[in-house]
Amino acid sequence: MPASQSSFQVVQGIRPLPEPLARPVLAIGNFDGVHRGHQTVIAAARAMGARLGRPTLALTFEPHPRSFFQPSVPLFRLTPAQEKLDALEATGLAGAIVLPFDGALAALSAEAFVAEVLVGTFGIAGAAVGFDFHFGKARSGSPAFLKEQGAQHGFPVEVVEALLEADDTISSTAIRRALESGQVGHAAHMLGRHWSLRSVVIHGDKRGRDLGYPTANLALPEEIQLAFGIYAVKLTVDGIPHDAVASYGRRPTFDNGRALLEVHIFDFSGDLYGREVEVAFHGYLRPELKFSSVDELVRQMDADSRAARAILAASGS
Repeated sequence: MPASQSSFQVVQGIRPLPEPLARPVLAIGNFDGVHRGHQTVIAAARAMGARLGRPTLALTFEPHPRSFFQPSVPLFRLTPAQEKLDALEATGLAGAIVLPFDGALAALSAEAFVAEVLVGTFGIAGAAVGFDFHFGKARSGSPAFLKEQGAQHGFPVEVVEALLEADDTISSTAIRRALESGQVGHAAHMLGRHWSLRSVVIHGDKRGRDLGYPTANLALPEEIQLAFGIYAVKLTVDGIPHDAVASYGRRPTFDNGRALLEVHIFDFSGDLYGREVEVAFHGYLRPELKFSSVDELVRQMDADSRAARAILAASGS
């Protein structure tokens, strides 16, 4: 549910908090993906907030600091700004503070960030951070430093260790790598939900309709590095999820053009042009292939549709 439709409150920038959010406990981090590792930090903050009787908020940054420091290097965001806020809301937080990551914030010393921002402006009652959280000019502020500053300023700090499974750390980087290789099931395990994206349906060349497979076409940002291939997906429009099969790639059988996500929705008729939809990835079927004939392609599309239906029926979500 979007933040504007519930009691979840979003505060933009460094400013005094409204009374219902005053003296908060903060879960602090970039939170791209709001994955299971992030959720442990948020859970620690919420537990502290319950002990202290204070509201619990996320403190996060936009744009992602890496995009500020390396603007020429595209960053595959798991959750763009609004999607991140929606995922944070789903954790049960009272709200989120979004700080603009700009030159002024990047130049602020770690000491000043604590004294002027966390204490002086937000008046925090406590904080929880991940083991690898760094802040302040030149990333000089570490979790240990934040604990020292908390003791000095009178607020507790909990540092949450890495969430490990099979000796692998659950992280945004690991999830990106999984998606880049088509491992959407592994990505979902680390996220705690199926990875999804939102985009607006655009007009295509109508080739799918001619083949008996009309599609909703979505042009994705170049920084999304999802593996080309065929996927079992659910497409949600107007809050209603629909089972579907999707192809992401350049259509080598036809034109090898720009990358598109083409979604064929099962048992659906309707006009989605210009509508924002959400596509959740439930299973990877195969890589994108070039076929020697249209008939061969259609036979494979039939097989892909059967496989996608089976995966979605088995997932039950």
